Amino acid sequence: MSSSPKLTRRNAVCLAAMTVAGLATTSRRAPAADTTGVTATEIKIGHTNPYSGPASSYSSSGKLEMAFFNQMVNDQGGVAGRKINFISYDDQYSPPKTVEQVRRLIEEDKVAFLFNTLGTPTNSAIVRYVNQKKVPHLFVASGADKWGDYKEHPWTIGFQTSYRTEAQVYAKYILAEKPDAKIGIIYQNDDYGKDYPAGMKDVLGDNWDKYVVKAVTYEVTDPTIDSQITSLHAAGCDVLVTVAIPKFAVQTIRKVYDLGWRPMHILNSVAVSVGLVMEPVGPEKGVGIVSTGYLKDPTDPGFKDDAGMKEWRDFMAKYLPGGDINDITYVYAYSCCKTLMQVLKQCGDDFSRANIMRQVTSLKDLELPTLLPGIKINTSPTNYRPMRALQLMRWDGKTWARFGNVIEGVQV
Repeated sequence: MSSSPKLTRRNAVCLAAMTVAGLATTSRRAPAADTTGVTATEIKIGHTNPYSGPASSYSSSGKLEMAFFNQMVNDQGGVAGRKINFISYDDQYSPPKTVEQVRRLIEEDKVAFLFNTLGTPTNSAIVRYVNQKKVPHLFVASGADKWGDYKEHPWTIGFQTSYRTEAQVYAKYILAEKPDAKIGIIYQNDDYGKDYPAGMKDVLGDNWDKYVVKAVTYEVTDPTIDSQITSLHAAGCDVLVTVAIPKFAVQTIRKVYDLGWRPMHILNSVAVSVGLVMEPVGPEKGVGIVSTGYLKDPTDPGFKDDAGMKEWRDFMAKYLPGGDINDITYVYAYSCCKTLMQVLKQCGDDFSRANIMRQVTSLKDLELPTLLPGIKINTSPTNYRPMRALQLMRWDGKTWARFGNVIEGVQV
């Protein structure tokens, strides 16, 4: 008699084990309660952004993303019957702070995945940890070329055309327009900035020293970069390639103008916001600057009646009525959010981390209302660069006027 209870418990354990095994073989999806960051009623998304510090001008992207998910999406009923809990922390564009905040998101808040965490140095500080934890790290808000390395970090994927590809486009344009160019380059001294000279070398090759007269760097903590600009002017450069975040782009354009220097000026796409850069510095001071884009510019009169931009403006009016509608950063963030919504839609009712990555890497010719015509999003398990094309454009004192065809960089 004394052995009967033990036998019953043993049978119960075996029966439970067989039941679990059976479920595992008949369903690819773990129950919601067993999926980190996901319940029957909620999906937690983690995010970091510089709401303060030297890159705080990018706070607009975080504000839009919070409004998009915590307000608009939830107002519309959420995703697959689940409300979104979008958790965003300030990392001050400081890598150690990013590490602290991302650990908090993963280990304390237990988010399902990370989305659009901003900055090259900040994402570089967390990418190994995130991949060790096998947490989807989606649509990184940085164009660093390394986010396309699916072998090195399979859980991390970028969004925009890479900085290296962008620099290739600039080099091809310079050679076509000014074959005897004397190029000066200023770039941020980190992985973000270094992608640009690398991309130009892809095109210039052994002729680098023939064309590039001087290259200088700045630190994100520098109060000013006036001395660097002065040194490039003194070196006799007649082409200036500026690789900067908005704060330093404003300083560069102003100093070039004050010096009476009129080089062919190339400004990287990170710093083309009319609201953050061109208007604050004085629109007339940047006339003739060339850049590239993949987003519809909210100041472009050609998009005044565009259906996609009307959708974006309606969103801004309802959910961010105080936002600067001349700030293209809001357009960027909206594009990222729309892309993530497509991924979540493709997930069906399976929000496991493995399935999220499967859907992120199976986007086919996705067109977004805020992308320029001809630019589409494509991904695969071996393509972690969703966009590869760019449109050349020139500042005319009022808006960025597009010219030429959509261009892709060279394959390296």
